[in-house]
Amino acid sequence: MTSANELWYTDERRALREAVRGFTRREIVPNLPAWEEAGELPRSLHEKAAELGLLGFDFPEKAGGEGDFIDLMVANEEIILAGGSTGVTSALFSHTIGAPHIAAAGDPWQLDEFVRPVVAGTKIASLGVTEPGTGSDVGSITTRAMRDGDEYVITGGKTFITSGTRADFVTVAARTGGPGHRGVSLLIVESDRPGFTVASRLKKMGWLCSDTAELVFDQVRVPARNLIGQENTGFLQIMQRFESERLTLAVQAVATAERCVGLAKEHATVRTTFGVPLAERQVIRHKLAEMQRQTMVARTYVRDVTARWAAGEDVGAEVAMAKNTAVAACDFVVDEAVQIHGGMGYMRETEVERHYRDSRILGIGGGTNEIMNEIIAKRLLGAPRVDR
Repeated sequence: MTSANELWYTDERRALREAVRGFTRREIVPNLPAWEEAGELPRSLHEKAAELGLLGFDFPEKAGGEGDFIDLMVANEEIILAGGSTGVTSALFSHTIGAPHIAAAGDPWQLDEFVRPVVAGTKIASLGVTEPGTGSDVGSITTRAMRDGDEYVITGGKTFITSGTRADFVTVAARTGGPGHRGVSLLIVESDRPGFTVASRLKKMGWLCSDTAELVFDQVRVPARNLIGQENTGFLQIMQRFESERLTLAVQAVATAERCVGLAKEHATVRTTFGVPLAERQVIRHKLAEMQRQTMVARTYVRDVTARWAAGEDVGAEVAMAKNTAVAACDFVVDEAVQIHGGMGYMRETEVERHYRDSRILGIGGGTNEIMNEIIAKRLLGAPRVDR
């Protein structure tokens, strides 16, 4: 029987790791500082990633995809381990949150018009769920899509939208029915439609190379064929993708921690104080040991849960635990890595400084640490009693 860890190191995935590692060192690492200054990735990176086959993972063959979810996680890992960042992965793979609902619905026209181009790297996809007034409470969405003949007219706003300034289309959650989660649908909105506006490019603590936007829809008209699946089924479609997003963030957190252990170890080996390498000082040695321990424990658990989820098991609570475990390990490790680097750890030219900034979002995106604990508590204790 193949262990969860062995699934990540088959011969094919070892070759994938080598290919992604070379791609990252060649195409990403030399350009990352400039991309952070620019606030976005170039479209050419999507095209080059597509040529390598990286954008089709976890998409069906009928949509131009190949490979599975673990292949996608391996690609995320190696980009970070080879010197990239979670900012890069969030922007480069924004189609993995913006297009899967379309692929799952399986409409041939939508597959050809939207999914195949993002897999080929010629279009960029984004997901519009979060709103300024409701956050990620999908059941309280206020963006409205009114049916008018063969069209929907969309009015409202979205915020914190990854790749929102560059997206060719956005998968938008909008209210087509009554209040609550049963009245929400998903519609594809092309960014060149009249009334679609990028209201602002949001400035963030981290993920500087990943553009994030606030979007406004002012009576944007889209054809009815842009409806994804059945009307008023958007809530279920969104919920079905949350677990994959959470596992992705967990994998990114572990990879960030692993990268920072290596960077801290390297620095401690070459940096001397008072004539002695830092690595020979017990306090530093013990810091590195604890950083490695937490990283390896988190990696083992995250990989186990990911393999079980990919095999179709119902592991929703375990996914929440995996995400929080990975985030906690990452938070600890990046902080210690900066501390070991001393003053250089505070400088923009030092890689651990970027990981320190970038990692802070991992405990917020995809569901906060607190939301994850509520999911765990519900599985442990049952649904809370509501007194009437």
